[in-house]
Amino acid sequence: METGLSLDVRFAARDALSPSSNIDSAKAAYDQSRAGIRDVAEKFESMFLSQMFGHMFKGIKTDGLTGGGNGEAIFRDMLVQEYGNQVSKAGGIGLSSSIERQLIALQEGK
Repeated sequence: METGLSLDVRFAARDALSPSSNIDSAKAAYDQSRAGIRDVAEKFESMFLSQMFGHMFKGIKTDGLTGGGNGEAIFRDMLVQEYGNQVSKAGGIGLSSSIERQLIALQEGK
């Protein structure tokens, strides 16, 4: 008896309907979602710290040795951004953990 479906489609349909496949794919999606949430929370903390460090560095005058100018302003912005990234990677100030908990709660509808 010919069903008109290719062998690949029949196996895909069978695998999609098997309970273990659904559980495995749901677990994989859940793990991927949690990893994505963690990544977003860490990036937000990094951005927040960079903004905070930027305001701290605005009051510091440049010395005459480097000459100041646009190049130094651009470099300082990049340096401050990297400071934020490194502090966040080293554990940060605990902001990413709070953000992660809140995002998970929102995703789960709590």
